[in-house]
Amino acid sequence: MANPTPIQHFAQIDSTNTKCVELAKTGTPGPVWVLADVQTQGRGRRGREWKSGTGNLYASGLYWFEHPPARLAELSFAAALAIADTLANTIASDALQLKWPNDVLLEGVKLAGILPESGIKDGRGWLVMGIGINLAHAPVLPDRGTACVGDYLGPGRKLPTPAMVLPQLIQSFEDWVARWEQDGFDPLRRAWVARAFGLGQKITTSDGHSGTFEDMSKNGALLLRKASGQAIEISAGEVFFP
Repeated sequence: MANPTPIQHFAQIDSTNTKCVELAKTGTPGPVWVLADVQTQGRGRRGREWKSGTGNLYASGLYWFEHPPARLAELSFAAALAIADTLANTIASDALQLKWPNDVLLEGVKLAGILPESGIKDGRGWLVMGIGINLAHAPVLPDRGTACVGDYLGPGRKLPTPAMVLPQLIQSFEDWVARWEQDGFDPLRRAWVARAFGLGQKITTSDGHSGTFEDMSKNGALLLRKASGQAIEISAGEVFFP
């Protein structure tokens, strides 16, 4: 049986992603994960602060690949699937959905976020996959609602701790990575679309497009069908629902 992926556990750290990027840039072999009880400078997508109180999961993993960073971006979908898999024993499967590109929702409200970062060192591609899951509390954000596992379970039910959740999360993520290495992106794409939030609904994007969320492309872009009938691919940014 293979040895479990090592986890470096910190009571407090500036950012688990920052720590893993530092490890990558010094050539630290992977895989290795960093788990923090508290982050003082947690980061989300598009430069947002990630609220980091105690009881929630803040973790990042470092992996090395013989693939360019552009291809490694596909693995953010593996991370989303791994979160859904890991929480399936705690939360009803139909209550968990995946929002393009990098969010996991609980009953339509943000439960978890993913922050991938990648680069090249000595000819090899490194990937840092940052994951935050609201287990114990839902941060108050000015521009969106948030959910947490504790509120969903209600009083009297045992709340999973970050230390309990992370090993399962790592195993599921690595299973999806192995499938991606063997069979390519399509199995991930199909599994992700099966859990997609808002599929078939009207959306607008952060760069001003509007239309119907029709599918995900073979490289992970969102396929949007405009009112004119034209289909376009959205490769970056955010989507908003009425």
